Amino acid sequence: MTCRTTAAADAFTRRFGHAPDGIWAAPGRVNLIGEHTDYNLGFALPLAIDRSTLAAVSLRNDSTVRATALDTAYDDVTLAAADISPGAVTGWAAYPLGVVWAFAQRGVEIPGLELQLGSDVPIGAGLSSSAALECSVAVALNDLLGAGFEPPELVQICRQAENEMAGAPTGILDQTASLLGRGDHALLLDCRSLATQPVPLPLREAGLQLLVVDTKVSHSHASGGYSARRADCARAVEALGVDSLRDVEEGMLPEARGRLDQTTFRRVRHVVTENQRVLETAHLLTSKGQASGPAAIGDLLTASHVSLRDDYEVSCAELDLAVDTALQHGALGARMTGGGFGGSAIALVPEEAAEKVGAAVVNSFRMAGLKQPDVFPVAPADGARRVA
Repeated sequence: MTCRTTAAADAFTRRFGHAPDGIWAAPGRVNLIGEHTDYNLGFALPLAIDRSTLAAVSLRNDSTVRATALDTAYDDVTLAAADISPGAVTGWAAYPLGVVWAFAQRGVEIPGLELQLGSDVPIGAGLSSSAALECSVAVALNDLLGAGFEPPELVQICRQAENEMAGAPTGILDQTASLLGRGDHALLLDCRSLATQPVPLPLREAGLQLLVVDTKVSHSHASGGYSARRADCARAVEALGVDSLRDVEEGMLPEARGRLDQTTFRRVRHVVTENQRVLETAHLLTSKGQASGPAAIGDLLTASHVSLRDDYEVSCAELDLAVDTALQHGALGARMTGGGFGGSAIALVPEEAAEKVGAAVVNSFRMAGLKQPDVFPVAPADGARRVA
């Protein structure tokens, strides 16, 4: 992080002619398990990862906001703070400037900003590069403007930016993980109460690695597939007469089958069983004994993928190939992670098998005539914070 921070400060100085007031970092996230449960008010188990967005920021006194992004083809953005609003800002800038707008919506005066962003979270890989953008800016503004918002409010600010400015109908999972992550832990998130609980995830101690396979199939939360799944769930809630799918228990599924069309029932079955898998995973990670700890959760990860593939239908050929290949070559469990329709898979592997599994996945893509994936380990990391 030190080298990245120094490079970010130097680049800011070259761009704006002076040093930044500070630099803040916010991590991407991997969702260990609990996919498409957040907007159904269920449970999820994300972890912040050791890849992050850095926001170098300085205040101005002329109500002008200038934003730039490093190492991308994105154009710089300059506009008056008062002109930042839904529809007025599009593309990459909608995410960070959406946070500026959401602060202003809460009565925080924006004196003007110089903002430079740089990230090593892969874009479109399902690792919440957008949340990392938002959260890095949110903690920066909170500090620089003395806004005094606690993490739960910062989560809502970032969600509002993504929903209303960027037009992506996401829940709170990504922003919660990025803001509240903790090293060597996952975060059990109750999406109804918004309560969080750190859950031990001592991968290195257990002799394990969590590999990410970035399939290079880009996805977008603003695309139709994600919205369609949310609509499926909303129809099920209305048909079943419940407040949310969180209220549907496994024992209620036979009755639900008779009241829903086949496709909608499968969506419900995924959400219900996924919630149970999250709780079982958290239990195994917090329990003591031989059949507990990180090495015991592999089957639950794989079952999650099968449900996402068959019932929720958000996987794709590349994700399935990554999961199947990893399992065939020694992974304890594997699943797609993120919203789906592309992005990344994760594989829980013994350290000694990590290189073999990674090579096998790359080779399987080559044999299938697919673009070469990126395979890399991630570790649970701390959440958004000031780093310089």
